[in-house]
Amino acid sequence: MSILDDKVRTSLKKDLANLKTNVKLIVFSQEIECPSCKDASSLAEEVATLSDKISVEKYDFVLNKAQTEHYKIDKIPAIAVVGAKDFGIRFYGVPGGFEFSSFIDAIKLVSSGDSDLAQKTKEELAKITKSVLIKVFVTLTCPYCPAASKLANRFAIENDLVISETIVATEFPHLSNKYNVFSVPKAVINETVEFEGALPEEKFLEQILKT
Repeated sequence: MSILDDKVRTSLKKDLANLKTNVKLIVFSQEIECPSCKDASSLAEEVATLSDKISVEKYDFVLNKAQTEHYKIDKIPAIAVVGAKDFGIRFYGVPGGFEFSSFIDAIKLVSSGDSDLAQKTKEELAKITKSVLIKVFVTLTCPYCPAASKLANRFAIENDLVISETIVATEFPHLSNKYNVFSVPKAVINETVEFEGALPEEKFLEQILKT
């Protein structure tokens, strides 16, 4: 059964027609104790049918330890969006609702390899010499969340030391509780800096540079 309706599929085919390089959607799941894993896998597979440049790889979170450790996956369902290289873009939970636009945007981002950030932002990101992990907590009904997710992904595209994780808060209540996620989007950077709301590029960058 198709997840996407015909109108959306037709629109997406056009949107994905100009992908520059191949993209792999690497899905991590397991059959038990993961009610949304099947939906995440199905969504990735259906999106892959819309472009011959998109493929899907699937791994069991428990059985395929080498791949889990290689991509540093620590929860499921997870989708790593990988282009000519691994830019460090991850989605945890099913990227549906408003976050579907972030998922499609990530595919186009890794295919192009171009962050499309301001030159000043690129220069500041180039100065980063230590790992930066950005967790962006979202919900599928939040219209402001995609802006935060897309921006975090662009930072990851620009600097290999930056990893961007989009986390569907409702699917990981233990994490939402740990990080006091009461409103979304909420970003947590290197476990030390956190803020709520979809900040503009320069303000988001300021938060990253605090770590």
